[in-house]
Amino acid sequence: MEFKHIPVLLNETIENLRIDKDKVYVDCTLGGGSHSLEIAKKLDKGKLICIDQDIDAIEAAKKKLNDYLDKIIFIKSNFKYFEEILNELQIDRVDGVLMDIGVSSYQIDEASRGFSYMEDAPLDMRMDRTRELTAKFIVNHYSQEDLSDIFFKYGEEKWSKRIAQFIVEARREKEIESTFDLVEIIDRAVPAEVRRNSKGHYAKRVFQALRIEVNDELGVLEYVLPKIVKRLNKGGRLCVITFHSLEDRIVKEIFKDLNTDCICPPELPVCVCNKKREVKLITRKPITPSEKEMETNSRSKSSKLRVVEKI
Repeated sequence: MEFKHIPVLLNETIENLRIDKDKVYVDCTLGGGSHSLEIAKKLDKGKLICIDQDIDAIEAAKKKLNDYLDKIIFIKSNFKYFEEILNELQIDRVDGVLMDIGVSSYQIDEASRGFSYMEDAPLDMRMDRTRELTAKFIVNHYSQEDLSDIFFKYGEEKWSKRIAQFIVEARREKEIESTFDLVEIIDRAVPAEVRRNSKGHYAKRVFQALRIEVNDELGVLEYVLPKIVKRLNKGGRLCVITFHSLEDRIVKEIFKDLNTDCICPPELPVCVCNKKREVKLITRKPITPSEKEMETNSRSKSSKLRVVEKI
């Protein structure tokens, strides 16, 4: 299948990165390469480091970026290892970083990857297919309590306990192998009236939760954001695009913390925490897609862009 991915908030992101033709930038989520292409077009002596844990994305992007390969370094890895990657490249600091969080259009549309509840496929959901943990393992081996917690925490699913109960009962009869096996179980667990009135597909939240658990998406995001900021040059910017409230909440809170000086209790006469503000908020409220973009790309509707600048 051809790797297709429609970039979200493309112009807004490039504008906020403020590309300098001779500086160093990182695209932590290469995906289809559309954001990277616009960055690379603006570079002269500068460099672009492109990271993705999906080898399919890297191979497809190399074709799209063929005219700019002399300016680009491709790295197959999780952006969790941002600092290690820079260390290996002997790069101390960079001037701008882009993160487009979540699953790509290709990964959703490629049925064999198991991300979609609309296509029958093995329950996989790994962005990096060399990882061991799959959605199939989770639904067949996690406890009922753990499944319920995942569905509620990562999917904000109100029927999490009942869905987890039905999954455990179903797997006693036979192993849950495919996306449609899981959708059928969710269909039985969620009351018909709720399914009819659901905004979007009623299985969406469970599939989102499993994907996040398989790829440790929120844990990685929370871990790496402060580390990225530490490796920015003064005036360098970090642009993060999120697609659901859980991601956006993490980004918002971490940016708020990085924008805060002393956090000592107010009753202390002098600061003892020595915390120093590291960034200024460029976007106090997130940038969202235009009506036109939402019309042409329905997957952009929930996207939000937040930007900070190193001080």
